[in-house]
Amino acid sequence: MPRYAFRIEYDGRPFAGWQRQDGPDSVQQRLEEALRALEPDVPSIAAAGRTDAGVHATGQVAHADMTKQWSPFRLSEAVNWHLKPAPVAITACARVSDDWHARFSAGERRYTFRIIARRAPLALDAGQAWRVIGPLDVDAMRAGAAHLVGHHDFTTFRASICQAKSPVKTMAEITLEERPYPAGQDVRMHLRARSFLHNQVRSIAGTLERVGAGSWPPDRVRAALKACDRAHCGPVAPPDGLTLTGVGYADDPFGGSR
Repeated sequence: MPRYAFRIEYDGRPFAGWQRQDGPDSVQQRLEEALRALEPDVPSIAAAGRTDAGVHATGQVAHADMTKQWSPFRLSEAVNWHLKPAPVAITACARVSDDWHARFSAGERRYTFRIIARRAPLALDAGQAWRVIGPLDVDAMRAGAAHLVGHHDFTTFRASICQAKSPVKTMAEITLEERPYPAGQDVRMHLRARSFLHNQVRSIAGTLERVGAGSWPPDRVRAALKACDRAHCGPVAPPDGLTLTGVGYADDPFGGSR
């Protein structure tokens, strides 16, 4: 059975997350239904990561085994046709080897968390960013984030229901950028690691927001990390601002296309 890789974009607001569930709608369910409209016997698809309810993606990756030989262009066009009107789209498709796996072949995941600081409600970006009222000190947030880069036990920033075997992860990068925004600030936090714990990014975002708001000094982030205790974490940020922006592979199946 020929195997195909897909790069997927979606608005997470209507879904209970990526993973197929009994009852609630999911991104995986919509994509599998679109594939089975083309070939009824398509098996369950595998993704690089399972995003939670309300989390978005511009660079999710999944693979599926088909029966027919499809040209990647025709397959992506056909799947996108059957995905309508769901806010899910295939942005790239490629034929891959039979042993290539969207999850296990991945070398890194990249997320962006977006915070908009302003008093006025969000009219255009509602659901796409976390709105906070007070201004944020981005330099202080950078100082706090620096304590989290490297190889650490991230128990403090791990959900109690996390099923990962170990809380030890290597955070390759956390960078923060500030963009102009009407009557406020648009702060984007970019994180890169081989893998993440459940709620790790949202826990980090909520903690660094406390630093930016002036409620925490930057060094408190280091103390929270060393405590290895969930009680020392800042508030968990809502899913609205979180987007899975990319998955890295040693041999990019999409050839670096955007």
